[in-house]
Amino acid sequence: MASSNGANNHASHQTSPKPPPMPSPLRSSKFCQPKLRILVTGGAGFIGSHLVDKLMENDNNEVIVADNFFTGSKDNLRKWIGHPNFELVRHDVTEPLLVEVDQIYHLACPASPIFYKYNPVKASITSFTFSVIFYTTIKTNVIGTLNMLGLAKRVGARILLTSTSEVYGDPLEHPQKEEYWGNVNPIEIRIARIFNTYGPRMNIDDGRVVSNFIAQALRGEPLTVQSPGTQTRSFCYVSDMVDGLIRLMDGEHTGPINLGNPGEFTMLELAETVKELISPSVPVKIVENTPDDPRQRKPDITKATTLLGWEPKIILREGLPLMEEDFRLRLSVPRK
Repeated sequence: MASSNGANNHASHQTSPKPPPMPSPLRSSKFCQPKLRILVTGGAGFIGSHLVDKLMENDNNEVIVADNFFTGSKDNLRKWIGHPNFELVRHDVTEPLLVEVDQIYHLACPASPIFYKYNPVKASITSFTFSVIFYTTIKTNVIGTLNMLGLAKRVGARILLTSTSEVYGDPLEHPQKEEYWGNVNPIEIRIARIFNTYGPRMNIDDGRVVSNFIAQALRGEPLTVQSPGTQTRSFCYVSDMVDGLIRLMDGEHTGPINLGNPGEFTMLELAETVKELISPSVPVKIVENTPDDPRQRKPDITKATTLLGWEPKIILREGLPLMEEDFRLRLSVPRK
């Protein structure tokens, strides 16, 4: 009997995760009233820079951005450079980063199709084959994420990992729901599964459909829709996405939680909407499709709505003109 109890005690000891380490005691000192120190990796990118804007609205936040500027731009953060609550660090997350922070938003990863095609690598994992994968993406997703998880564990920070709707591939389930995630990790982790997002500061000509259509319309070029044009996507405006990320970080739910706009459009519908709003005279041209293009993509945001009290507010016809203004300025295309 003693041996059995000992075995049970040993098993119980093995399955009980250690709590994360506490931050520096100086941060809870009654003589010190520290600000909330927040690290945003990839903070010079599209979604990251909008997130920084929102976080910097709170005077109690100190924001550190780590970015290697592979796809991000300092211009996106120009208004915060020199601000006492802001710090910009040129850093590749595949290398360790030693900072003391309370929260980590890990967004660092090339996201656009154009960058995926640079330095391709083929990798097979069991029955799944991932072709034309960006080598830097692999390093960032694996080594970069391990580094950020290690940092979170070392300093006792809460971390939010941004996943992608691409994990669903060409889905058989529609709309797509999150899979269950066992809450067994002692790190205070949050996982957001991001669906198609659009808005100001997107890279022009980065291969994503909304930026492609708007750039083509402003240049007076045909809107190139990949065949057959009936494939669907859902588009979330960036300010809605940022709101969802902050709610997930500040809440008590681990995730993964889908963040996206469930409004679903075919590519032809999107092209016709861009044409109507920006340049009614441009033609729509059907072109050859890329391999493995998913037929449909739409988030089920039931968890986000019920657990976070979040849902997108900006519909596509309201968001596209906001993005158009940004593209007009950067492409130097005045209104006629």
